[in-house]
Amino acid sequence: MTALLRYQTALLARSQRWLPPFILYVVFLGVGVQSGQPILDSLGYAAAALLPVAAWLVRICVSNEPPAARSCVSAAAGPARAHLACLLVALGAAAALGTLATLVVTLISDPVSADHQTRVPRLPAGAAGLLAVLACALLGTAVGALTAWPLLRSPGRAVPTMLLAALMAVVTTGSPAQAAVSGLVTGSREGTVPLPLLPLAAAALLTAGATAAACASTSHRSP
Repeated sequence: MTALLRYQTALLARSQRWLPPFILYVVFLGVGVQSGQPILDSLGYAAAALLPVAAWLVRICVSNEPPAARSCVSAAAGPARAHLACLLVALGAAAALGTLATLVVTLISDPVSADHQTRVPRLPAGAAGLLAVLACALLGTAVGALTAWPLLRSPGRAVPTMLLAALMAVVTTGSPAQAAVSGLVTGSREGTVPLPLLPLAAAALLTAGATAAACASTSHRSP
C-alpha cells in the first residue's frame, strides 16, 4: 500500500491538476478571511470552503491515470487497493491544505468572540478549527468518492452532482460538516470554544462507508 500511495502522490504532484482547487481555496480564504476578524468565524469559513476542494481533489486523483495504466496497477495490486490509494492521497492533500490554512487563520485572526467583547483562547480555537477542517476534508472525500468513477462515469452528470452534493453537505442540517462549522459560529457568538468531536467521528464513519462502496465497485467495472 505504501508504494501505491507514493505512486499516486507522485502522479498528483506531477500532473499539476491540483493547482486549480488549491488556487480556488486560496481565493476563497482571501475573500472571506481578513486579519483581525473573530477567530472562530474565520476558522468555520476555512473549514466549510475546504469541502468542495476535497471532493474536487478526489475527482482529480481517480482520473489521473490513463485507462491502460490503471488496468496495469489494478492487475498488480488489485482494483480496490488501487482505488483506495487514490482516495487516501486526495484526503491527505485536502487535510494538508486545510491544516496549513488553519494555522494561518489562527495566527492572523483576532482571538475574540463575534461581538469582540470576550477573549477566545487562540490555541484551543485553532484545535477546534483543525477538527472542523478534518471533518470537512473527510466529508468532501466521501462526496468525491460517491460522485466520481466508478460510481458515476459521465462528467456531464458527475460534476453537477458533485457540486450539488458538496453544497448540501455544507448547508444541510444534520450533516457533520454543517454541525462542525455551525458549532464554531455558535461558539464565536457565545465566546466559547466547542470541540467538534462528534461531527468528526460521524464524518469518518460516512467516509469509510463511501470509500468501501467506491472501492468495491471497482471490482465490477473497468475504467
